Amino acid sequence: MTLDQILPPERTLYGVPGGSKKRVLEFFSTFIAQNIPSLDSQEVFSRLIGRERLGSTGIGHGVAVPHARSPHCKTPIAAFLKLGDPIDFDAIDGEPIDLLFVLLVPEEADDTHLTLLGQVAELLNSPTNRSALRQADSQRALYDVLTSAIAELPAR
Repeated sequence: MTLDQILPPERTLYGVPGGSKKRVLEFFSTFIAQNIPSLDSQEVFSRLIGRERLGSTGIGHGVAVPHARSPHCKTPIAAFLKLGDPIDFDAIDGEPIDLLFVLLVPEEADDTHLTLLGQVAELLNSPTNRSALRQADSQRALYDVLTSAIAELPAR
């Protein structure tokens, strides 16, 4: 499974209001529950916050990769959020974040979860990709940058 298979254009969000880590995760949880009826916003939020308590998913360079397992998630789900303004996310480098790649996976999806996280890390570790994502000026442009960058990842 690859990122382009689980990231449709409607889950690439541009100019998302930030404020705080909690607000962004609440926004995502509400958004995803409205789009996927089998998911409950409170349950998704609880799992994402629970994962953050283990250690921040802010991986540095203005990027965070919140992720969690959910028993109500039937297949992996991805979303990409470009924030309107950077927020503190307790990232490992102490820098505020403005790019979030969110992953939800089924409870039992061990190998899939790790494969997808590896793809996200490779995608967002590239300064070229981060710069192109930050320069995107619309939801469509953001999605186009993402899909092009994902297509260039090495086959797994």
